[in-house]
Amino acid sequence: MIALITCVVLIGLMLLGVPVCSAMGGTAAGMFAGLGYSDIMAVMAQRIYNGTTSFTMLAIPFFILAGNLMNTGGITDRIFNFAKACVGHWPGGLAQVNIVSSVIFSGMSGAAVADAAGLGMIEMKAMDDAGFPHEFSAGITAGSSTIGPVIPPSIAFVVYSSCAAETSVSQLFAAGFIPGFMMAIAMAVWVYYVSVKKKYPIEPRMPMKVRWNYFVKAIPSLMTVVIIVGGIWSGLFTATEASIIACFYALIISCFVYKEVKLKDLYKIVYDSVVTSCKTLFIISIANFLAYFMTHQRVPNQVIEGMLSISNNSIVLMLLIIFILIVLGMFLEGTAVILIVAPIFLPIVAQMGVSQLQFGVVMVLASMIGLLTPPVGMSLYAVASVTDVPMLKLAKEVIPYVIGILLVLLMCAFIEPICTFLPSILV
Repeated sequence: MIALITCVVLIGLMLLGVPVCSAMGGTAAGMFAGLGYSDIMAVMAQRIYNGTTSFTMLAIPFFILAGNLMNTGGITDRIFNFAKACVGHWPGGLAQVNIVSSVIFSGMSGAAVADAAGLGMIEMKAMDDAGFPHEFSAGITAGSSTIGPVIPPSIAFVVYSSCAAETSVSQLFAAGFIPGFMMAIAMAVWVYYVSVKKKYPIEPRMPMKVRWNYFVKAIPSLMTVVIIVGGIWSGLFTATEASIIACFYALIISCFVYKEVKLKDLYKIVYDSVVTSCKTLFIISIANFLAYFMTHQRVPNQVIEGMLSISNNSIVLMLLIIFILIVLGMFLEGTAVILIVAPIFLPIVAQMGVSQLQFGVVMVLASMIGLLTPPVGMSLYAVASVTDVPMLKLAKEVIPYVIGILLVLLMCAFIEPICTFLPSILV
């Protein structure tokens, strides 16, 4: 009953227009007070503080800073040009380039919003100039941005690792590779189909010499992926240390190699990164307090008993969990969903024989669907903010990409080797 009341209060507050952080914090504080545990409010500040002070969580602001440096320092432009040289002549043209660019950029940033707002501006302008429908361009830009948090490095996996004690960040990073590429393939297939049907423009095939030139110019940018992912898997540094190294490397490339960032530009880059980090970490910290309330009131046990009373079939339970994750993702930011729900569902999936590693991939993929579904779709907002496409039209355009992510999600949920094969041989 407490679990149901908590959900009703939380969703009700958000439907009334209360900000997500205030709704989560107000729900936890109000429920504690209403149940006669007002004395526990004394530890509220401590719980909120502890939510973001782990060593693992330090990776989040540094990956955000690295992404902003790349967007400002010319790295994203060179990634886009390199992808254009590789696949611009395929059916779908710049739409395929959009997807490949997001795959490459995902190996550097780990944040969907950074991809959508930074690389997305370059992609949108190029597609508009080439004659693609504006809504279609916005839809593929929002859809492809969700690849970022799946292919490592990934902020979402960093957050999940703080809840799953048996799974390391490096294992999760390795587990995200295959599902991330499957997402890209699913989107590319749809783009191919629509582009052939509607005869969208394609780019002329570039001479090999021109392709080689774009590749050479992109080498410093592409080395970011090698340094981050290679360093983590080789054991040279942790994911948190990799985020710091990524910042320094992006700073060196932007200032001294490409020379597109001046010292006077660094203040704004750092300021924007701090603001974004504060927003993200504040959500995480408040979600941690709500998760504490749920643990204190044994909500996970109530949910487990309720779900097992519905069915003991592992397939039915997994489908039910996926449905709950997607619905929550429509109202809550992805990191908040992971922090709140992971402690509740981990004991259930353990009884089902599902590893924490596999379930982590399922949770992150489900949160990617949340990024593309209103009312709280962060990638939708990011793309809508740099275009004039209304939110509802954009939400309609991304439906095929949501379906593609859902198919990949279901495959990962029921075919374990997709998630565990690479970690078993690399980590």
